Amino acid sequence: MADSARNPTSFADANGSTATDSFKDNVSSAYSSVTNGPVAQNAKDQHAKTTAELSNLAAARKTPPNPAATGQPLTHYHSFFSELLSWNNPRASAIAYASIVAAIFAVRYLDVLRWGFKLTWMVLGITIAAEVLGKTLLNNGLATQLRPRKYYTVPRDTLDALIGDVHELINFFVIESQRILFAENVSASAAAFLGAFISYFLVKIVPYWGLALIGATTVFFVPLVYASNQEFIDNHLKQAGDIVNSQAAQIREVAQKHTSQATQITKQYMGDYTAKAQQMVRGRSTSPEIAAKPAAKQYSTTDFPAAPKKDFKTEQAETFKSESEPLIEPLSEPLIAS
Repeated sequence: MADSARNPTSFADANGSTATDSFKDNVSSAYSSVTNGPVAQNAKDQHAKTTAELSNLAAARKTPPNPAATGQPLTHYHSFFSELLSWNNPRASAIAYASIVAAIFAVRYLDVLRWGFKLTWMVLGITIAAEVLGKTLLNNGLATQLRPRKYYTVPRDTLDALIGDVHELINFFVIESQRILFAENVSASAAAFLGAFISYFLVKIVPYWGLALIGATTVFFVPLVYASNQEFIDNHLKQAGDIVNSQAAQIREVAQKHTSQATQITKQYMGDYTAKAQQMVRGRSTSPEIAAKPAAKQYSTTDFPAAPKKDFKTEQAETFKSESEPLIEPLSEPLIAS
């Protein structure tokens, strides 16, 4: 007590150092509990999983092995969007959906273009004022001091890769629109038809940003609902397909029956009309005068004389000889006896 009374400063220093050390220990323990606690550990795990899923999504950008119906190879964005919408990487898909929704709301409620112009004139005003003020007061502009030694340029490899990605993305939409148009996948074409049909009526009462929000939600969550209830949906789709197939078979059978009957009736009528047409043609070609004349007489070979069998010269010579012979034959005995 006597030493403490004699040296109050040392007592204060000892108490101050003890309090400071105690405060540092408390802060360190609190920091350690926060950084190594369950909340921090959970955050680290979620960050690691999110990073891994984003890496998996980026690695999914490969050209699919199955080409289109025309034999053309598809783009790597086909596999990318297929992986994104399948929710195999739920954190990456959720981030993509949240980013699209945020962009839609930003375009709708934030005047991004006006804010861009405002930010531009403010930055330019600050740099100009700093340059002029620095040259006036310090004989050296402040913007000049902040200027980099070499302006940044886009490397050719980066630009080529970016152009290649844009080219692949454009071809993705072009190819998919043609595949939907020509019904390469009937289910996808039917879904596009249903979406266009509903949008035709919704666009009259829903603004464009709302239509875009509905479309993005549908595109992202319909595959998720299907993946969560695949067995239930496939069972009902199979039953619906069986019903449609049975009805189609029945309609096909009835159509074939009616077609065969119509074909037979058509053939019968065609035969009747053909016979009537032939009768009409025959009746018109036979006039009353021709019909009144008797039929021509039919001649046979016996009605004509037989053709001569001898030669014309031989027959003529025989005729001449017969004419040159006397008509009275000479008597073998004399009329007066001697």
